[in-house]
Amino acid sequence: MPDSHQDSHFRPAPGIPAHYEKELLAALEAARLAGSLILEHYACFEVIPNAPADISTDTDRASQEIILQHLHHAFPKDALRAEEATATLEKAPNAGPRSWIIDPIDGTRGFARKNGEFSVMVAFVENGQPAVGVVLEPAKELMTYAVRGSGCWHQDGTGAAQLIHVTTAKDLSQAVVTQSHSRKPSAQIQAIAPARVIETYSAGIKLAQVARGEADIYLNTYDSCYDWDICAGQVLVEEAGGRVTNLTGIAPSYGQPGALQPGGLLATNGVLHVPALAALRGVT
Repeated sequence: MPDSHQDSHFRPAPGIPAHYEKELLAALEAARLAGSLILEHYACFEVIPNAPADISTDTDRASQEIILQHLHHAFPKDALRAEEATATLEKAPNAGPRSWIIDPIDGTRGFARKNGEFSVMVAFVENGQPAVGVVLEPAKELMTYAVRGSGCWHQDGTGAAQLIHVTTAKDLSQAVVTQSHSRKPSAQIQAIAPARVIETYSAGIKLAQVARGEADIYLNTYDSCYDWDICAGQVLVEEAGGRVTNLTGIAPSYGQPGALQPGGLLATNGVLHVPALAALRGVT
């Protein structure tokens, strides 16, 4: 696999700590390579109007292989954890002090329905703590990324990277909530009673929206999700000044059996986190 980053449009902002620079460069390039492949497939993909939530495509698996091969080439001793069962995943370590957590296409329904609502998520975890997160939205050429301790950055196409922050909203009644597509308001949404709700298929996009200040809260009411659904996005939100927990206030813990994250997910601008948790308490 190539180890040069000269062809990438997405270049990290200055000030990234030297001890994570290689990981960030590898994550950005892996996401870019996957994004290029995804868009090639996307151009000729036949729309699946009623794509189910658990849909998986050949493009998911091809994207994952590109990402994993690139990362494994750069860091052969690192563990790999990802959504799809592919050859490189089966060969690599699946646990260790350094690991990569990947969702090759987060929001495959958005890909299958060709509405642009999908992302590539690449995260690096060291000693159980997410350290690098990259979320690429290929259809929009949007890259959002963060390194622990260095803030969150956003880049649009070939433009310069910009430091971004969460909103300063203080009142739930004025908040914008981003969530998955829903036919009717959930009990949790009714409890928060926000000013506005926006919807998209991809958790990566929703977490990036909170980090970029496009939404104040991301609410996920599923009983559980997977490490790769949230890991990269958690770094973005926290480095942009926000907070991420499950719906009972417990922070994500990575590397658990089955890669499961129980109890839904709440990502906020930080200021609204405690009020949101209070509003959600006891709601089922």
